[in-house]
Order: sequence, then structure tokens, then C-alpha cells
Amino acid sequence: MGENLSHLNQQGEVHMVEVGDRSASRREAVAEGRIRMATDTLALIQRGETPKGDLLAVARVAAIQAAKHTWELIPLCHPLPLSGIDVCIEPDQELPGLRLTCSCRTTHQTGVEMEAMTAVSVGLLTLYDMLKAVDPAMTIEAIQLLRKQGGRNGVWIR
Repeated sequence: MGENLSHLNQQGEVHMVEVGDRSASRREAVAEGRIRMATDTLALIQRGETPKGDLLAVARVAAIQAAKHTWELIPLCHPLPLSGIDVCIEPDQELPGLRLTCSCRTTHQTGVEMEAMTAVSVGLLTLYDMLKAVDPAMTIEAIQLLRKQGGRNGVWIR
């Protein structure tokens, strides 16, 4: 944690990090989060009886769109050419609720951690939006990076 903050210049002002002199490399980041809900709400989803239709498909598309637009939402992110985005939404009876995992890939000079975490966040928010009339007490939690690889720092695993 003793590293210099790369988004601050010598005067302490915020700036966008210059990545043009870095070599492009294949990079991947995987993030996850979960939405905790009532057991009855999860059962409704699993039976396919939610009032707003196929909410899992809508949440997957929302997550993909969020990854593609991260640079517009997070002020100091670079626009990246994403080569692949995978979104997985799985029921978790122990929560009870859903786990959403997203993997983002690119070949570029900077990583895709923010794209993966933004995708997870927006996917979970979309699930909340589509279910809030049924279960307003749902909780979105534990959005985190699980793994990243590529670039100067190689592989990092939580």
C-alpha cells in the first residue's frame, strides 16, 4: 500500500494516468457481487414467475452495457476495446439470493478491473430494480475483485 498514487501529479492534482508508453498485453479481470433477498423472492425467480419477465437476461445485458461504458461513468478510466465480457448469475440458497460474476477481457495498456466491477454493480442494481416491488428489503453486497491478470503486476487472486 506504500505505492505512489498514480492519479495524482507532482502538485497533488488529479489527472488521468498516461498509459501510451506501456506495452499492450492481454488482460482479464473477474469480479463478483451478490444480492440477498427473501427466500420467497428467490423461489419466484427460480420458477420464472417474476412480474417483469426474464430479469436474469435483462441484468446480463445491463452488466455488459455497464462494462462497455465504464469509462463514461468513472472519471479517470480509459476507454478500452473490450474483447470479451462474460456474465454469470447463479442462485445461492444459503444467502438466499443471487451471485453475479463478470469477467472482462482486453488486449491493451491498462487493466479491466473497473469494467468488471462496474458490470457487477449495474447488473445487481438492475436485479434490484426489477424485483423491488416484490422485495424492497433486498441488499446488494460484497462487490469485489476476485482475480486479475496481465500487465506489469501479473496475476493477482483474492
